[in-house]
Amino acid sequence: MTTDSGSREVPPVTLLESPFNQDDLPRLRMLVEQFAGHQGLNEPRRSEFIVALDAVAVNAVEHAGGGGTLILQRGNGRLACHIHDAGPGFSADVVPEAAPGLDDDTGGRGLWLAGLLTDELTIAAGPCGAMVTLAVRLPQ
Repeated sequence: MTTDSGSREVPPVTLLESPFNQDDLPRLRMLVEQFAGHQGLNEPRRSEFIVALDAVAVNAVEHAGGGGTLILQRGNGRLACHIHDAGPGFSADVVPEAAPGLDDDTGGRGLWLAGLLTDELTIAAGPCGAMVTLAVRLPQ
């Protein structure tokens, strides 16, 4: 009998799912910080993850109809935060490749920052809004 000692992908486990608007942002930051700590995400990575998710959630509030839905999941050695909104949608090309200037109006600063602070930033746009996923590797 042989066994496969390689890692297998397992379906992610949803830790938190919550609709949000401007008033909910402080509560969401606190909840995600608590969940991230319970999942073993240590400082300073945990605080960086919170800053990144806040930047994306604020974008949903300001540019996509006033809010969205946050889903926090753990799976395959990573913690992922999916933020879905019902705005007009956008694509990854709005994220500046270099540090955006502070005095221009090119946009994308929050997404650029989120990309710097996480291990993965993906953007999926559809006819009913966008889904931005932020992910960080969890310590072994």
